[in-house]
Amino acid sequence: MTAWELTRHDVELGQAQLPAHAAVPRWALDDAYPAPYWSVTRTADELSVVCAWEALPGTVTAVGPFVAFSVDGPLEHSLVGVLAGLLEPLAAAGVSILAESTFDTDWVLVPSAQADEAVAVWEQAGHTISPEEDA
Repeated sequence: MTAWELTRHDVELGQAQLPAHAAVPRWALDDAYPAPYWSVTRTADELSVVCAWEALPGTVTAVGPFVAFSVDGPLEHSLVGVLAGLLEPLAAAGVSILAESTFDTDWVLVPSAQADEAVAVWEQAGHTISPEEDA
């Protein structure tokens, strides 16, 4: 098994669900709420937005808050099993996740209430978790 180095980010994130053909809302991209990661994904059934938890209006269907962990990268696109190696120990420990990938790396969002448990599980599995460095 490969041991990975991850960064734990400070800003809590949330995920909102909007109708499939909704426009991307302004609040999703608002620079007033800096986030280490945000994502907008559209399928035939929904528009999903991941952004800063505090940016989410109370009028949308949302889940969170989440703590974001990124695999230190960039990762080679030919790598196999990165997420499996990170998620299997969390699943065995009953830690819920939301995972997404960017071009450079993988992101694992863990409910804030389970973030410390996720860190302990990962460290026990041989992974290294570092706090986000100040910009």
